[in-house]
Amino acid sequence: MQQIIKLSFVTLCLAFATSCENSNGSNKDNANLASKKSRLEALKKDRSSLDDKITALEKEIDKLDTSSASKQKPKLVSLTTIAYQPFNHYIELQGSVDNKNVSYIVPPGQPGQIKAIYVKQGDRVRKGQLVAKLDDAIAKQNLDAATQQVGSVKAQLTLAQSIYDRQKNLWDQHIGTEVQLLQDKTNVEALQAQLKTLQANMSATQAAYNQTIVYSDVNGTVDEVTAHVGEMFSTVGYIKVVDNGNLKITVTIPENYAGKVEKGSKVDVNIPDLNQSFTGTVSFLSETIGANNRGFVAEIIAPKGLNLKPNQIAKVKILDYAVPSTVVINVNTLQTDLDGKFVLVAAKEDDKLIAKKRTVQIGQSYGDEVEIKSGLQPGDQLITAGYQATFDGQPITTTSTGI
Repeated sequence: MQQIIKLSFVTLCLAFATSCENSNGSNKDNANLASKKSRLEALKKDRSSLDDKITALEKEIDKLDTSSASKQKPKLVSLTTIAYQPFNHYIELQGSVDNKNVSYIVPPGQPGQIKAIYVKQGDRVRKGQLVAKLDDAIAKQNLDAATQQVGSVKAQLTLAQSIYDRQKNLWDQHIGTEVQLLQDKTNVEALQAQLKTLQANMSATQAAYNQTIVYSDVNGTVDEVTAHVGEMFSTVGYIKVVDNGNLKITVTIPENYAGKVEKGSKVDVNIPDLNQSFTGTVSFLSETIGANNRGFVAEIIAPKGLNLKPNQIAKVKILDYAVPSTVVINVNTLQTDLDGKFVLVAAKEDDKLIAKKRTVQIGQSYGDEVEIKSGLQPGDQLITAGYQATFDGQPITTTSTGI
């Protein structure tokens, strides 16, 4: 038993010693890594300082000894003269052609059996044109009965009114009895009330009959007919009428652009299938963000005469940022170092042309152009070719291409 206890104690001691050794090793590795990183940063700073000193000495040597072997051969570059110009930024999205006037014609009232359809696919129809007729046998029978009842009561009322008028004339001459006069008056009033009720009933039966007659509610072309004679005409079957003379472009804009697009924003639209383009403005913006697509809908009215078709793809460019006059350069001339963004420009020094580093602050970028907020001025000579292997202070020779 004592031997087992001793062995267990030795095992625990060895495990503890190993753990401490691993921990100490890990700490040493971390300290070593931090030390190496610190030395690397120091060496980079030393190199930068040495580069500056070398460049300064080379310039001094060039001034004192024009035959020095260290004199650099000017590098051939191309220059572009900086000038103010407009800059536009666009949001590029994919939309589709949509139709503002699409009507799915169904019975205006209760479903009914189709008796006749007067149009077919491809027909042009006008608003108010008869397109279908439902079975009207019962509705017509009810309307005829209501009409007959109204006519009968009207005739009775005419007769009762005539009798009352005559009895009234006699009563005015003190002929006849007051009871007779009151009876005739009551009869007229009862028939008037009955006629009013029957006329209301006839209006209802007339409306029911009218619902068996189906009219087009828009001008356009019959695009689909899914209803057939003999079937029940309801919301299942319909006659689709499309007016392609009134089209729009619909596009969904991501919600992060909600503050950049507004009603009236300028838009460039291209229809690739037709190789046609047009400019317009945002005519409608939805007020809510879609829960599924996290975007909001914009609409642009399409001009007439383009022969567009609903559901065609449209490439949409919405102008969300515009500056009428600013400095714009090609994004490829922009370089980056530890100090940030910079470009190289040409500058004269002792009757020589040299490359000078110019730190710049950039704004928006679009395509291959970037807006320069500060660091460049009109008239500056930007190195636009040969800048990749050119350094600050290097002599250059140019072929100037001004804008």
